[in-house]
Amino acid sequence: MKTQTAAVLSLVFANLSANIHAQDTKNFPVIGKVLRFDDASYDLIAEDAEIEVLSSGFLWSEGPAWNKEGNYLLFSDVHNNRVHKWVEGQGSSIYLEPSGYDGVGTYSRGSGSNGLEFDHQGLLISCEHGNRRVSSMAPGHGKRTLVDNYQGKRFNSPNDLAIAANGDIYFTDPIYGIPREKREAYRELDFAGIFLIRAGTSEATLVTKEIAWPNGVELSPDEKTLYVAESDPQTPLISAYPLNKDGSLGDRKILFATHAQTQFRRQGPDGLHSDKQGNLWVGQLFGVSVISPQGKLLAHIETGERTANLVFGGPNGDILYITADTYLCRIQTKTQGRGH
Repeated sequence: MKTQTAAVLSLVFANLSANIHAQDTKNFPVIGKVLRFDDASYDLIAEDAEIEVLSSGFLWSEGPAWNKEGNYLLFSDVHNNRVHKWVEGQGSSIYLEPSGYDGVGTYSRGSGSNGLEFDHQGLLISCEHGNRRVSSMAPGHGKRTLVDNYQGKRFNSPNDLAIAANGDIYFTDPIYGIPREKREAYRELDFAGIFLIRAGTSEATLVTKEIAWPNGVELSPDEKTLYVAESDPQTPLISAYPLNKDGSLGDRKILFATHAQTQFRRQGPDGLHSDKQGNLWVGQLFGVSVISPQGKLLAHIETGERTANLVFGGPNGDILYITADTYLCRIQTKTQGRGH
C-alpha cells in the first residue's frame, strides 16, 4: 500500500512539475505593483500595466535573452545548471542542460550559465559560471569557447554581458560562481574585472578592475556610455563610464546609489537594460527600478521577489521580461529596448 501511495504521489508531483514548465495558457496570474516617483513614468509604463507571472518553479532565474527571429525567450536557471525556453501559448521547457558547468560532480550551487544574449549573427552568447568562460552557440550546433582566461589565468565566473552594434562584447567577471569554501584555492585572478572581447577575436582585454563586486553591464543606446551594476553589500551602486572610440573606458561616475533608497528593502543592483530614450531599467530592490540618464528614479516595478535580470522583447520590443527568483514575469511598456 505504501509503495502504491508513493507511486501515485510521484506521478502527481511529476504532473505538477510538467505543468509549471509547459504552461500552455495566456491567462497568467498577476503579482506586485508599479510605484511611481515621477510623471515621466507614465510615458514609459501605462497606468493600468500589470506584472504577469509566465512560469515558475525555478531555483534562481537569470539572464533572459529575446530571440527576434524565432520570437521566443531564453533564460538561465543558474542553480539547476539549465537554460529554459519560453514561447507564447506553449510555456517554458528545458532548452539546454548542462548550461554552465560540464565537469564531474558538483562544482558550486550557482554553476550554471548566467547572462545570455543573442549577437547580430544569431549566436547565443553565454556567461558560464562553472566552466568559467564566455561561449557562443549557433542554432543546432554545440558550443565554442570565446574566452576562458586573461593572460593565461582562468576567469572567476563570467556573469553578465552587453553586445555593441559592431559585435564587441563587454562582460563582468565577479567571484559569485566560485564555491565559497574554495574561493582562495580556485581563484587564479586576484581581482574581479570588466573585460572586452573585440568583434572577430578570441582574446579578452581588461578595461577596468576598480569595481570589487561587478554584476550587470549594459550600453547606452548611443553606445557612448557603459553602465555597471556594483553589488557591494555595503554600498551598492550603478556606475557610468564614458566609452572611448577604441572601446576603453573614461573616468567613472556614480549614476545611482542604491543604498540611499531607504524606501525599499535592500537588494543590490543586478541586471541592466537601457531603452531607446536612454533610461536604465535595473533588476534590484525586489523589482525593477527605472532610472533616467541623469540618475533620477522614475518608477519601480515591485515584484516582491528578489529580482535578478530583465530584457526587452516581444514582436515590437516593448515587453519587459523579468527573471525574479523562482518566477519568469513580464510587463507591457510604452518604450522599446536598446537595439529594437
